[in-house]
Amino acid sequence: VPLVESGGGSVQNGGSLRLSCLVSRYTMHNLGMAWFRQAPGQEREEVAGMGGDGSTIYSESVEGRFTIARDGGKSVLYLHLNSLRPEDTGMYYCAADSRFSPPTCLSRVRAGNSDFTSWGQGTQVTVSS
Repeated sequence: VPLVESGGGSVQNGGSLRLSCLVSRYTMHNLGMAWFRQAPGQEREEVAGMGGDGSTIYSESVEGRFTIARDGGKSVLYLHLNSLRPEDTGMYYCAADSRFSPPTCLSRVRAGNSDFTSWGQGTQVTVSS
């Protein structure tokens, strides 16, 4: 599944950004999708996931501040980042897998399992204090 992220940037503590992930060739209702991030020197970690049925899950560190959403007509997955903190800094990646049912997708994200078959190139988010 070709994926292309955009929307990263540099903001101050407390700022907001919206990340986008353009999906090609697949209908989003048939995909389990997720956002992951990786800070320098750290392992990739889960941020949020969305099943093909629109069900969602968030990591504890972002719940209440970030929102995952999609526009099926435009084939875009979004991640709205609010109340950003310096510890949110990192490269953000969109991931997708056509094998995952919604419960499987969400359980993998909950477990921090990054075994998704398709990944975008990433978009950088930098939050300064």
